[in-house]
Amino acid sequence: MPARLYLPGLPCAHRAFLSTPCYRLSTIYTRASCSLLPTTTAFVPRLAHTMAQPVTITVAATGRKITVPTGLFINNEFVPSADSKATIDCINPSTEEVICSIVAGSEKDIDLAVAAARQAFRTTWGKNVTGFERSKLINKLADLIERDAQELAELEALNNGKPVKIARDFDIGDSVQCLRYYAGWADKILGQAIEVDNKTKFAFTRHDPIGVCGQIIPWNYPINMWSWKVAPALACGCTIVMKPSEITPLTALKLSELVVEAGFPPGVVNTVPSLGSVGGAALSSHKDVDKVAFTGSTVTGRKIMEAAAKSNLKKVSLELGGKSPHIIFESADLDQAANWVGLGILYNTGQDCTAGSRVFVQDTIYDKFIELLVKKFKQLKVSDGFDEQAGGGPVVSKMQYDKIFSYIEAGKEQGARLVLGGEKRPGKGYFVDPTIFVDVKPDMKIARDEIFGPVLSVAKFSSEEEVIALANDTTYGLGAGLHSNDANQCMRVSQALEAGTVWVNQYNLLTNNVPFGGKKQSGIGRELGSYALEEYTSVKAIHWNYGEKLDWPL
Repeated sequence: MPARLYLPGLPCAHRAFLSTPCYRLSTIYTRASCSLLPTTTAFVPRLAHTMAQPVTITVAATGRKITVPTGLFINNEFVPSADSKATIDCINPSTEEVICSIVAGSEKDIDLAVAAARQAFRTTWGKNVTGFERSKLINKLADLIERDAQELAELEALNNGKPVKIARDFDIGDSVQCLRYYAGWADKILGQAIEVDNKTKFAFTRHDPIGVCGQIIPWNYPINMWSWKVAPALACGCTIVMKPSEITPLTALKLSELVVEAGFPPGVVNTVPSLGSVGGAALSSHKDVDKVAFTGSTVTGRKIMEAAAKSNLKKVSLELGGKSPHIIFESADLDQAANWVGLGILYNTGQDCTAGSRVFVQDTIYDKFIELLVKKFKQLKVSDGFDEQAGGGPVVSKMQYDKIFSYIEAGKEQGARLVLGGEKRPGKGYFVDPTIFVDVKPDMKIARDEIFGPVLSVAKFSSEEEVIALANDTTYGLGAGLHSNDANQCMRVSQALEAGTVWVNQYNLLTNNVPFGGKKQSGIGRELGSYALEEYTSVKAIHWNYGEKLDWPL
């Protein structure tokens, strides 16, 4: 999964939970606890007969009134659960207050959504519409998201905590670009004509839509990850059952309204907010789902692969965790390198799967670079998402907040030197200030584990060979970066780093036409670019005989 201040998108994290009928689920989760197992929850009795009705939210900072659907989106309608009264509280991480409650989908609801998606695939989508028609609808959806960018950004800031300007200008701006990019591909999905015997036969291939796709997206980039999943699937002719994170489901529900307005047939896109252990597990094991795409933790990714294998061997693509190295060589432009390091770990408050959380600095510039980093990090304002000066907001939940501070304490206890941050603020909100540990050893927890917060580990190296070994000493392989003005060194090191994406003299910038994905335990498959189309198609070979006569018997 990625993160960035960019032209394109970012990703990564997902939670899980256990549903209890007839109760509202007031829960906070963290990326590290992304599993299909239950986590700590507070249960509050609540009748759900009023659920599925829209609610109007007033944004205090702007006065804007936003009407938000609270039901499940199945067959182009917002509906209550078929068999459950469970609801999910949506929390504002800046204030710790409940924004609203929405319907929590059940396994039965997943069945209904899958059935709707299958019916659409067989009748009104799939091979029943041309690429030109699909392109037109995807472009219309992009236009509507662009039209409503400010409203969507404010809703995102309320539910996720990120600054409005970041949500609007980067996440949503990139999502619009992503949809338009794949709209351009919809009528260009081509097979091959293959010579077999020019006198009697030939063969050709078709790249058919794979079918019904379960898509499970994280809480760190709710809108952006929605577009990364939806755009290539629709371009290929697939239908979708979307399970947004239970922590940040509001914009996915709002986007579902735009799916209807754009003119997509019923059942093409369905949205079922639910707990990971309910909706995510049901999609992964569903025998009428042809493919599951997941962005989140490695722990949950394993469970999804297992469920897919044990059910119908459905196709799986996984964008998982990371502990990405970021290398600063002595020849680098140090001022620019410090800026990119800041973007690498502080963008989205560090809640990013490609966060450059392990920085390695050459010994000849070590002290100078640390001094520069501290100065740069102090310049970033972490505040409420509606503060126009904010470059970062709170982390998404109380559990994520507690997890980050547990790692900060571990860093202190294991002997890393804290040079910035690391202290809790008074008052409300899950705010974590930029934090820098230096003199970090490879075996420390803060150097091994994915923290998913604005916590940077800095270590020293002497030689190119040494730092390559240090950088690759991880179970992850999502991203990596290096800064050097030695072109030969840039080529050598970029090829030696074990990561799906390597940035040279930059960090965390992604573009929609370049593939993204991981190596090792950071996932399988690719998002973005033409490579993503392969995740949503199956190749069929057709052998055509027009001249050979078969003698019988053999």
